[in-house]
Amino acid sequence: MDQAVAHGFTPAITPTLVKPEVMAGTGFLGAHADEIYHLETDDLYLVGTSEVALAGYHSGEILDLSNGPERYAGWSACYRREAGSYGKDTRGIIRVHQFHKVEMFSYCRPEDAEDEHQRLLGWEREMLAKIDVPYRIIDTAAGDLGGPAARKFDCEAWVPSQGRYREVTSTSNCTTFQARRLNIRYRDEDGKPQTAATLNGTLATTRWLIPILENHQQPDGSVRVPKALQPYLGGRDVLEPLR
Repeated sequence: MDQAVAHGFTPAITPTLVKPEVMAGTGFLGAHADEIYHLETDDLYLVGTSEVALAGYHSGEILDLSNGPERYAGWSACYRREAGSYGKDTRGIIRVHQFHKVEMFSYCRPEDAEDEHQRLLGWEREMLAKIDVPYRIIDTAAGDLGGPAARKFDCEAWVPSQGRYREVTSTSNCTTFQARRLNIRYRDEDGKPQTAATLNGTLATTRWLIPILENHQQPDGSVRVPKALQPYLGGRDVLEPLR
């Protein structure tokens, strides 16, 4: 969140309960609807990412994008019905029902969306550099994209215990898909309302603990603390195991 604020994002603690029209408008009630928790009595949904609430924040509005993109960083608990899905990752914190996440969200003009997507990816890379872990970037194939995204980059960190890379963050360019469904617009140079574009990208989540701990663990069981994280742990540079 500190990094997001430093880059001009407006911080927000987002609601974890949203209305059906917001969940549907963001495109999360499609192929993966079975992963979402629905509270039938209240007809509300638990979010799997603060992207949903941030997209709904300006639903039905006309934004002023004359000075560039409008950016938010949402922090919230997230809920997904995926723990142990398909018989994989049934132990540990790779897949859990509840986790916490900091999500970047951007509203911009459609013609600016591609450049904004690269900026979001750059900020994710900046975060990964700060925790000092090996990682790679996947330009996701079109057939693997979800409904809202026109293009998505996955950042995968090396997990030594599994001997492979695992996704720790991603960023998606949803172009006008969500904004059309949620009626989010801006005024062009002639003052006419036009549909905005939306983008999202994760800055950090609970899953990051795995590559941080595994890549920085030393033979005696202690863990080196990446320099960027030391101020948040009282300046400690090493975490010692309990004896």
